[in-house]
Amino acid sequence: MSAQSPRNYRPETRLVHSGALRSQFAETSESLFLTQGFIYDSAEQCEARFKGEDPGFLYSRFSNPTVAMFERRMADLEGAQTARATATGMAAVTTAILAPLKAGDHLVASKQMFGSCRYVVEDLLPRYGIASTLVDGLDLEQWRKAMRPNTRTCFLESPTNPTLDVLDIGAIAQIAHDGGARLIVDNVFATPIWQSPLNLGADVVVYSATKHIDGQGRCLGGVILSTDEFIQEHIHTFLRQTGPAMSPFNAWVLLKALETLGVRVKAQTTSAAQIADALAQHPKISRLIYPGRADHPQAAVVKKQMRAGSTLIGFEVKGGKAAAFRTLNGCRIARISNNLGDSKSIVTHPATTTHQRLAPEARAELGISDGFIRYSVGLEHPDDLIEDLMAALETA
Repeated sequence: MSAQSPRNYRPETRLVHSGALRSQFAETSESLFLTQGFIYDSAEQCEARFKGEDPGFLYSRFSNPTVAMFERRMADLEGAQTARATATGMAAVTTAILAPLKAGDHLVASKQMFGSCRYVVEDLLPRYGIASTLVDGLDLEQWRKAMRPNTRTCFLESPTNPTLDVLDIGAIAQIAHDGGARLIVDNVFATPIWQSPLNLGADVVVYSATKHIDGQGRCLGGVILSTDEFIQEHIHTFLRQTGPAMSPFNAWVLLKALETLGVRVKAQTTSAAQIADALAQHPKISRLIYPGRADHPQAAVVKKQMRAGSTLIGFEVKGGKAAAFRTLNGCRIARISNNLGDSKSIVTHPATTTHQRLAPEARAELGISDGFIRYSVGLEHPDDLIEDLMAALETA
């Protein structure tokens, strides 16, 4: 097989060609290797393969040709030395956070994050003797004050889920490094098309490939991207021994999806900007958040670290939960779901879904009111989506 890794090409070209492995049949589309194991020419080769002295694949829980192609393409796109794929986005987040830490270590994380991520930080880590401190991710002084001599990791997502706060990745990375810690960034909302955390100073980037990378509601997946040293020292053996492996079929689906990632995200972002502008002065909306607008609270940070806005919009409907529910139920094109990044537009009520396990005061602190709606813009015509939303807001 031959591999292609056109690192010097522009992102659109990398999304189509990077990491391709072609068999002796010289297929055009990447092959799907649905196999659990692999055959060795001899017992000696098998021994050498397990010792790491002979390159090749061992077992699809460890590595697989189709999964390897997805990993290589993601690494080339992100500008990382290497990547490891996982079964889900949360498997990527949990592994990236947990694998390098041990009892007695300390983690600092932004409190503005997905509910499952907060579970890992607040509930799971303490069971293994790993302390954590949550900070207001927008307040750099809180990051500084939270650092301890035993702080090993800082974690954030930007833009945040669901309120689209944009954290200063470069400044937080500097604080982490000054304290001898690494910074892990969940880059799902920005996508690798609009933001490159490694170039901003982050050490590790994680994605739920379930979102924009698949982008068509078909399969689950996650990926961790970093240096060869970090992956080999902390991630590779953990994944190999604990088993949150990506299915080769899912890897193949994601490979094909990456070919259109740039086209989809750019179109969705253009539509999101138009929808945000249409909603900005609506009398039934008390708050609108979109990273591409000049009135975004962190507009200066957005301009500094993002190449464009987002496919996500956040807005608060006057009238609380009842008005928000009427708006969701009134949508005819956008569908109610808890996913995002899909080619179909999706509306979500975070207070009762993605962040429902948080106490009401914790949601209020994060700006997740009962009237708050997260809108993931799809590939439908923006005028149809605007008309759909306006009609739904009339019911609010």
